[in-house]
Amino acid sequence: MSSMNSVGRPTAPSPHQPTHDYKHPTLTGGRGLLQDEHLIFESDGWGKTGVDLPEPKTDGSDLGDLVRKDPIGLPGLSEPETMRHYVRLSQKNHAIDLAIYPLGSCTMKHNPRLNEKMARLPGFSDIHPLQPVSTVQGALELMDQLAHWLKTLTGMPAVALSPKAGAHGELCGLMAIRAAHEAKGEHEQRRKVLVPTSAHGTNPATAAFVGYSVVEVAQTDDGRVDVADLAAKLGPDVAAIMVTNPNTCGLFERDILEISRLTHAAGAYFYCDGANFNAIVGRVRPGDLGVDAMHINLHKTFSTPHGGGGPGAGPVVLSEALAPFAPAPWVVHDANGYRLVEREEDEAAQAFGRLCAFQGQMGMYVRALSYMMSHGSDGLRQVAEDAVLNANYIKARLSDLMSPAFPDGPCMHEALFDDEWLKGTEITTLDFAKAMIDEGFHPMTMYFPLVVHGAMLIEPTETESKQELDRFIEAMRLLAQAAKAGDVDRFKGAPFHAPLRRLDETRAARSPVLRWTAPEGSNIAAE
Repeated sequence: MSSMNSVGRPTAPSPHQPTHDYKHPTLTGGRGLLQDEHLIFESDGWGKTGVDLPEPKTDGSDLGDLVRKDPIGLPGLSEPETMRHYVRLSQKNHAIDLAIYPLGSCTMKHNPRLNEKMARLPGFSDIHPLQPVSTVQGALELMDQLAHWLKTLTGMPAVALSPKAGAHGELCGLMAIRAAHEAKGEHEQRRKVLVPTSAHGTNPATAAFVGYSVVEVAQTDDGRVDVADLAAKLGPDVAAIMVTNPNTCGLFERDILEISRLTHAAGAYFYCDGANFNAIVGRVRPGDLGVDAMHINLHKTFSTPHGGGGPGAGPVVLSEALAPFAPAPWVVHDANGYRLVEREEDEAAQAFGRLCAFQGQMGMYVRALSYMMSHGSDGLRQVAEDAVLNANYIKARLSDLMSPAFPDGPCMHEALFDDEWLKGTEITTLDFAKAMIDEGFHPMTMYFPLVVHGAMLIEPTETESKQELDRFIEAMRLLAQAAKAGDVDRFKGAPFHAPLRRLDETRAARSPVLRWTAPEGSNIAAE
């Protein structure tokens, strides 16, 4: 009989085993209603199948030497076993439907179920991009309405719906900027893009991908773009600047009009990273600030799910100067109904090309427009107001125990703390974040933005109630007090109550195990 470990598994072991320090470990590894679950490859049933299949009509002899000689290497599961496997796995993940998801700069908020119902309506969920235009008039009308409201909310004359996400939107905006410079014969001289030190990492990456060299712009002590440094670096060799507003420190760029003026005076274009548009939607129109291009993450501001089981959506609004270079396709409404402009020999003569094979992510368009229409103009304004209110509430409630990175004045949609308050405790930002897991909360964003040492970036979003915020805040306060009281073991060993204990994250990143293999001597795959 083989020996067993404390959770009732064979001692030859999977690296995924839990290693709880329980006084009375359970035989199954479960904890009450939280079931332990093996990898699917560690399941029994290698000699069975969960379905009855008809006998094949051929023997496979026509396949020659391609006939399989070894087992397929997958366990057979019944329907109940399959359901339980995935339900048990789901219980090991944090989710926005479980509790607050305080990742800063990510806007992880509730996705209204009304949106999902609308996205599943026949005519939206079951159409195909190659259908005749006459059979998808409703879908095209929806895209046209979405485009209209995105332009209205941003004060911009044109929008490209097809980009699939924020970084894809950045690519769209910079390619439009490049096309505009090429049309003026200035592309060869304008080879630089200016990016602040606190920018999202995709900003410099996208600029480099498009072929530009990236020049960093300094940040002031209060967390905003250093306008003097920007002015010194602007010149005839600059194609664009990329500024996030509100920025990644959770602050509004108060000199945004001057930034825009200086940029345009130098003949460059102003790209705004719109990841944080939910902090100003309904209150400020980026077009009025001099923005030339801005992507809008529908999965952030307009509540479509992150990923959503497939591609997301990151439409890009464009100024009058860049509108002629917008990528195809776009929707046109005329006497014959709705149609798509797709070919360069038509109205898309100056378009820089296409960004995807078809028209974009229809499911996300439906969800976003549903969110807009259910909120109305006053509701969208309240989205911004509540997002800012919630973040400032967290900042105010935690500032006596934790150190705000920028204590003077209010923040916008997210509250940013540094690790100054942890000095002398032997506890790091990572330790604190792991202890949050034991309290039932997903950690906030750690060590980002890089301009803040030991950063802890918390974004509550507008969909959290005061009750949930208070529950989160009280847990944060308890942990902060424990850290200051010298309870080091509570943090260095955390998490204690999660399905898995703390991993060696450096080793996991550098030497990931991406393929399961049966333990040596095992006959699992040969059953």
